[in-house]
Amino acid sequence: MTTKAKTATVPENGETVFIPLNKLKKHPKNARKTPHSEASIEAKAASIAVKGILQNLVVEPERDSEGEPTGCYLVSIGEGRRLAQMLRVKRKEIKKTEPIRCVIDTANDAAEISLDENVTRENLHPADEFERFRELSEDRGWGAEEIAARFGTSAHVVKQRLRLGAVSPKLIQVYRDGGLTMDQLQAFAITDDHARQEQVFENLSYNKESWIIRRDLTACNVAASDRRAVFVGAEAYTEAGGNIIRDLFTEDRGGFYEDAALLDRLVLDKLERIAADIRKAEGWKWVSAHIDWPHAHGMRRTYPQTVELSDEQEAAYDAAQEELERLTTEWEDGDTDLPPEVDQRLAELEAEIERIDALRHAYDPDEIARGGVFVVLSHEGEARIERGFIRAEDEAPEPEEAEDGETVIDGVRVNGDGEAWRTTTRASAFPRSRPRTRMRRKTASRCRIR
Repeated sequence: MTTKAKTATVPENGETVFIPLNKLKKHPKNARKTPHSEASIEAKAASIAVKGILQNLVVEPERDSEGEPTGCYLVSIGEGRRLAQMLRVKRKEIKKTEPIRCVIDTANDAAEISLDENVTRENLHPADEFERFRELSEDRGWGAEEIAARFGTSAHVVKQRLRLGAVSPKLIQVYRDGGLTMDQLQAFAITDDHARQEQVFENLSYNKESWIIRRDLTACNVAASDRRAVFVGAEAYTEAGGNIIRDLFTEDRGGFYEDAALLDRLVLDKLERIAADIRKAEGWKWVSAHIDWPHAHGMRRTYPQTVELSDEQEAAYDAAQEELERLTTEWEDGDTDLPPEVDQRLAELEAEIERIDALRHAYDPDEIARGGVFVVLSHEGEARIERGFIRAEDEAPEPEEAEDGETVIDGVRVNGDGEAWRTTTRASAFPRSRPRTRMRRKTASRCRIR
């Protein structure tokens, strides 16, 4: 009769050994029955890739039904680290035989120490975590992307932790002591101005809801949806040295512009450039730019008069109108998208018709020489251009009667019919030279070919 030779040597209890990864298995007595999350395994894999396994695995030898060692080991503590290394094998970062440092434990019950490992452990307080991430950024000079790679999380999560770690130390301590909730702390993180944070905290009444904190912290700022911010744009504002406050914890719709005075200056600068272009192109005596409409201007306003188009302009208008109607009729019943060249041609025809239409009304040259234009910021965040305002000092002189009974205006005699005198009348008082119709271009998404 022969005896079965030993197939493996069993290390002593308490001995530290390096065991190939493919020889490690999950212990059936492991207390964690709910699987580790993918995010947890990803984070552990990223950490191990950078820093190695910081805590030994605890294992015991696997034995077969006859009590003989199989050469494999059951992981009592450290299953998450084993899975993280298996993930790295799958990604071909390490080999499946990668040696793993383990401590042999054959004295304790595997189920008990597995439970003990998870029950008696206490995670860092969130405030400690936020501050440690901030220290990594400040002391090591690491950005959010690098920190995220080293801890197996996203850059956005790191940015959130860095922002929370930058809240006033006084408020961080209040949070530690239970005086603030996480939602309230996140609301304070909308700005990094500690003095402002503390001021708002001290002035809070019984109602400390997060939306109230955000409202009070941004009371002196300008929302990105404000007409001034829309008009200037985030790029121009930041290039001028402005800072945009971003809320990393809620939908901030573009954030808040911190420097309202700078924003107002940029708005006026842009409006004044538009005003200068109008004055140069149209010849008005003056053009004035304002953020808000100057309701107290006290000026009389004139309006453009109806004028006749030249024969060439009328012919060009008719040709464009006829081609637009022909193309619209040809394509309006289609079931497929308009070809790009047809869509472009329709747009060109519409623009040409609108250009010629604009020539049907014009300001009197004398009114342009005496009058002016207001360029104002509209409620939609666009330049609103209003023409035809006459200052009191620029009004035409009142007619005088000469000794011979003729009318004299500014030293110039006019005939009895007053041919040299024209009053300003609204365009609506003048009928158009002839009736006309317009067909608007359908959008490409609605014009289809059958």
